[in-house]
Amino acid sequence: MEVARHRTALFRSDLSRPVRLAIADGVLAAGSSVLDYGCGRGGDVRRLLDAGYDCSGWDPVHLPEGNRRPAAVVNLGYVVNVIEDPGERVETLRRAWSLAEQVLVVAGRLVDERPVRAGPDHADGVMTRLGTFQKFFEQHELRTWIDGCLDVHSVAAAPGVFYVFRSPEARSRFAAARFRRQAAAPRLRLSDRLAAEHRDLLDSLSAFLLQRGRPPEAGELSEEGRIVDALGSMRRAHRLLMTVSDAGAWDAVRHGRSEDLLLYLALARFEGRPRMGELPSDIQGDVRAFFGSYAAACRRADDLLFALGRQDVLNEATRVAPFGKLLPTALYVHVAAMGGQPLTLRLYEGCARAILGAVDGATIVKLRRDEPKVSYLCYPGFDRDAHPELTESVSVHLQTFRMRTRRYMESGNPPLLHRKEAFLPEGHPLRSRFAKLTATEERAGLLDETASIGTRVGWGQALDTAGYEVRGHRLVRKAPQVASGSSDPL
Repeated sequence: MEVARHRTALFRSDLSRPVRLAIADGVLAAGSSVLDYGCGRGGDVRRLLDAGYDCSGWDPVHLPEGNRRPAAVVNLGYVVNVIEDPGERVETLRRAWSLAEQVLVVAGRLVDERPVRAGPDHADGVMTRLGTFQKFFEQHELRTWIDGCLDVHSVAAAPGVFYVFRSPEARSRFAAARFRRQAAAPRLRLSDRLAAEHRDLLDSLSAFLLQRGRPPEAGELSEEGRIVDALGSMRRAHRLLMTVSDAGAWDAVRHGRSEDLLLYLALARFEGRPRMGELPSDIQGDVRAFFGSYAAACRRADDLLFALGRQDVLNEATRVAPFGKLLPTALYVHVAAMGGQPLTLRLYEGCARAILGAVDGATIVKLRRDEPKVSYLCYPGFDRDAHPELTESVSVHLQTFRMRTRRYMESGNPPLLHRKEAFLPEGHPLRSRFAKLTATEERAGLLDETASIGTRVGWGQALDTAGYEVRGHRLVRKAPQVASGSSDPL
């Protein structure tokens, strides 16, 4: 069967998804050299050049004269899935990798993207109505294929997109950064004369402690010389900082950073845990400060990971979670608030992210209590709509690695949310607004029939029956309808 490869290239109005991800993740830094290997009609090349990147492209059909030069980042975006010959597919991957000085970005189509009415089978894929070929991968299958062909440990960036780092140190730094939580530095009390006099030096030391959770080792802080000259030693500077700020808050920062490191080390088993010498020097310093040795840190991480395999441990962790909507089979938490959950639940969700990468548009994480399965639910209107509707869910089973996507965009009766405040922690700026609406709906009896109000149609019927409507985040009585066309007889 003849394959029309020249028809696979698309006209794009924006950067392709793998390139957008690489920029957002900091993998493709401003001004970096880029090679778009299999650039098609060159849309990414033109837009990257316009944005100031040193970009070139090559395509066997549309740009065969292009320069296949080495580059810091090589993008192999949706190329391997259109090659029908398995041997040529492997050779293309290896050629692209040979040109990547820092990172190779590989993107392929997933099984969930296969059309319902796909064309006839051909080789290990299908023929399309345009006469082109498409290979649809399982998420784990694509990763296993990349790793096996290149003898590497790739990192999942998103469903269908993987990063292959040339340097183990760069891979470790990227993977560790994904699980570092945001924290705020304790305020300095500048009533102390010495602290006020050396505010800039203490701010520098404070920023380092906030980032790493520990004092700097020799040579780690650029202001070390100035600090020693002004305050005598780094140790004295650290003591001064503890004196003029909340030492207990700094203990919490240290504890949080040690948990972040444990989370990374536990999840590194999915991507190939590096040796101590392959870690960035600052992470090596973290290991020494928090755990004494790399072996001790890895034992702690493994204990956490293996405990997660016990259903009773997982069920209890969800039961006592500090916030989230708890139902008999699952705990639901806002994606942005997962960092506020205990380490066990962060690790549970992290296992899913290690397999899938980041799910575009995910709003709510569903942590199953009855089986090892995590789902990411997309509610685009969560902040804006009183009862946002589900547009897509992406789930992964942590034992089979099977990923499945369900789409609701075309559904006439999609699921929707109530009690939005339950997904958020105390102190979230929107929580009180959501809770106020929930209290009003409870008083009106609208939330009593939980089995029927969880969809657009069911909720609409409940509102109509009770004579209410929702405007913004307010519940209001519907205006009575006046019959038209009637008049008193003469």
